[in-house]
Amino acid sequence: MDIGLARTFLEIAQTGSFAAAAERLNLTQTAVSARIRALEQQIGRRLFVRNKAGARLTPAGERFVGPAAALVQVWERARQEVALPPGREEGISLGGELSLWHPLLADWLTWMHRECPRVALRVEVDTPSRLIERVREGSLDLVTLYNPPQYRDIVAELVVEEQLVLVTTATDGTVDRDSYIQVDWGPAFALNHRAAFPDLAAAPLAISLGALALTHILAVGGSGYFRAGAVTSFLADGRLRLVKGAPAFSHSIYALYAARRDNPALHRAREGLRFAAARAERPGLGVATAG
Repeated sequence: MDIGLARTFLEIAQTGSFAAAAERLNLTQTAVSARIRALEQQIGRRLFVRNKAGARLTPAGERFVGPAAALVQVWERARQEVALPPGREEGISLGGELSLWHPLLADWLTWMHRECPRVALRVEVDTPSRLIERVREGSLDLVTLYNPPQYRDIVAELVVEEQLVLVTTATDGTVDRDSYIQVDWGPAFALNHRAAFPDLAAAPLAISLGALALTHILAVGGSGYFRAGAVTSFLADGRLRLVKGAPAFSHSIYALYAARRDNPALHRAREGLRFAAARAERPGLGVATAG
């Protein structure tokens, strides 16, 4: 079977739309439709029912999701192994959210360079939703995310258990609504934050990157929620203060990988992530980060 057919099928199953799949695959809708017709002819079953809302899987289509994902994963693994550079015995591809690269994943790269010199590495930055799709389809071996959703075919291994805490530059430890920054820590945080602070739902400044938001309040003053590990030094030197009585929210880091793809190289990569996480938690060993 043409792997492109399986990829197209999975994109439509994920997005629920031929049009959305065409956009993500950089194809025309006509080409996407032609691929699905060819796939249905090979399988002998109809895979999608199209309607005004998009496309939904038929019972046969639902049964084909698992095998299609497995086909793509096997192909990606074969392609990566054949393309290994000289002197490398195995390869690992890792993806992470932008805010996780410094220092956690930067320290992981250093560990892999030192401990696994014969493993070829490919590292990428992407959005959480796209990272999950790519580990499911097999184009990434391992991804690191904050508080990911649970999937039957994906193992989510806890790497760092962390909290988001409310801090302020105000000497009296209070929150001024006019200088409060709404930081985007994901949908779970947004839901909890809205319930705990309905009056702060429409903050005058919203920033999607924690590092940028923290740099801003340290420069001009203000308050907001940040990772506890990122504000430790600023609390110690008095530049920030914890807001009394404010709830702390879970914001843990997980490593996600397909269970069927576990192997010695992936095991070592996960070991390196645990080492990097422990290093970041020991004062003076990790590279300080603001987000």
